Amino acid sequence: MWVEVNDMKFVLLVYQGSTPLPGSDRWKALSEAEQKTIYADYAELNKIEGMTPGLPLGLPDAARTVQVRDGKTQVKNGTYQAEGAGGFAVYEAESMEAAIALAARIPAARLGGAVEIRPAEKYW
Repeated sequence: MWVEVNDMKFVLLVYQGSTPLPGSDRWKALSEAEQKTIYADYAELNKIEGMTPGLPLGLPDAARTVQVRDGKTQVKNGTYQAEGAGGFAVYEAESMEAAIALAARIPAARLGGAVEIRPAEKYW
């Protein structure tokens, strides 16, 4: 008997925090081997079945936040919250535990940032 497994989709929001970013002084302070390891870790994550990396996001200072108040559009330079998301991915997996295990492998989670996981929901 064949049983279909319905995987769930999870959105992983990556917050860089104090993670060294390429071009920054903290990045330049890393050895070349450490830099290559971080790049390799991200490359390996992108090969995982069910993982769909998001488009590269610009830096938070390039963001614009749009709100409508009393029918008027307001635009603020920067992110909505103090620290905007540095990246995102969609991961199709059988459980939240699987998504947590994957999120723990994202370099930002161990280098001063965090990964927020949200189950994708269909509202409309």
